Amino acid sequence: MLNNDELYEKLKQGRFLLSGPCAIESEELVMQIAEEVKKISEELNFTYIFKASFDKANRTSLDSFRGPGLEEGLKILEKVKKTFDLPIVTDIHESHQASAVAEVADILQIPAFLCRQTDLLVAAAKTDKIVNIKKAQFLDGKDMFYPAQKVKEAGNSKIMLTERGTLLGLGRLVVDFTQIVDMKEFGYPVVMDVTHSTQRPGGGATSGGNPHYAPYIAKAAAAVGVDGYFMEVHPDPSVALSDGSNMLRLDTFNNLLGDIYEN
Repeated sequence: MLNNDELYEKLKQGRFLLSGPCAIESEELVMQIAEEVKKISEELNFTYIFKASFDKANRTSLDSFRGPGLEEGLKILEKVKKTFDLPIVTDIHESHQASAVAEVADILQIPAFLCRQTDLLVAAAKTDKIVNIKKAQFLDGKDMFYPAQKVKEAGNSKIMLTERGTLLGLGRLVVDFTQIVDMKEFGYPVVMDVTHSTQRPGGGATSGGNPHYAPYIAKAAAAVGVDGYFMEVHPDPSVALSDGSNMLRLDTFNNLLGDIYEN
């Protein structure tokens, strides 16, 4: 497996994929998805980083499934890493999680709603792991200079930025692809969060989504030069415990991924 600096250099070359289920539902599920997506990625020449969250701390309802928690979640992610020789990306929501998560994860992901949280960004930076900062739904791409600069000034230049849509009024996300162009000017790899950009936030105890838009969003992002893609997948999104309404089906995922660079 590549070390962290080598992985970052690889990601700067583009054509990479951050993918897995939204949350760790079970060890069996994440192992199945990791194995299948690794196979698809190798066939289509994508650098693959496995993604799953040990704790979805930003769910709409207190009753919503969050995941197995830090300790158990990291054990499962470590098993995925060792079994399939894959780098790992996962979210952190609080500063104290950074050092423990960095023992397993290669990329620490900052959720969109938390991208301006200085202490969280600095804690992630100090692990010396790659830091993927998701652009908040209320921020302009040019303003992502400041979260990135916090990480850089904390001593870490291994930064990625992720576009995941912009709020249009209440309950609707749109994607302005000029945001990708603007963020690429900072010199960091830029990721298109395809599946969360199809989300319909609000409107009840769980968010809705329109995953049939995913192929169009992915291709449009490719057209403006995005470096990598974030896509959540599940064998059966209809029974997924988190974000099922905007996840992609595992059995058709290869078709979508293969079509991105068609023609």
